Amino acid sequence: MKVVIFGATGTIGRQVVTQALAQGHEVTAFARHPEKLEIQQANLQLFAGDVMDSLMVEKAIAGQDAVVCVLGSGKKLSGHVRSEGTRNIIQAMEKIGVRRLICQSTLGAGDSWSNLDFYWKYVMFGFILRKVFADHLIQEKLVEESNLDWTIVRPGAFIDGDRTGEYRHGFAANDREITLTISRADVADFLLKQLTTQTYLGKTPALSY
Repeated sequence: MKVVIFGATGTIGRQVVTQALAQGHEVTAFARHPEKLEIQQANLQLFAGDVMDSLMVEKAIAGQDAVVCVLGSGKKLSGHVRSEGTRNIIQAMEKIGVRRLICQSTLGAGDSWSNLDFYWKYVMFGFILRKVFADHLIQEKLVEESNLDWTIVRPGAFIDGDRTGEYRHGFAANDREITLTISRADVADFLLKQLTTQTYLGKTPALSY
């Protein structure tokens, strides 16, 4: 499958690129400086671009079978990169006719807010990451209102660790037995699994250990 990954050099993006290549996908890694991946493979195309540039986004999406969006906010935590970048991705996909979008959001968005504990609700998302969280909410609204075949994945807090394939997903919003954490490798594992299943088509599965 031909897949373009937006945010390819981020901590999740790197995992998605590596695992997608291992699975035999033809990968286009979109980032401002994709050479930072330091990966050279026949099935990998490095695409240097800015997700805020709609023409660049269109060029990267043309000819693809699916899009994986794992955009980050960067160190500035400015609160608009995800939503504005995702808007450009959606518009390009609808214009070109590429339909499958897998978008990484965060646990706590939408009805998954009930899964969070006090710390995540009122310290992290209520104060420290307030703008980032708001950006996620706008991003999700844009995806849900699109005409695409979308899946929004809501992972818990990222931790280091190997890909295990053993994690919980699609659990209820009132589930408080989860750890609220998951390894970046397992996030990538779940994102890529959505390429070959329609289980969560048009849905917002949460993800955690």
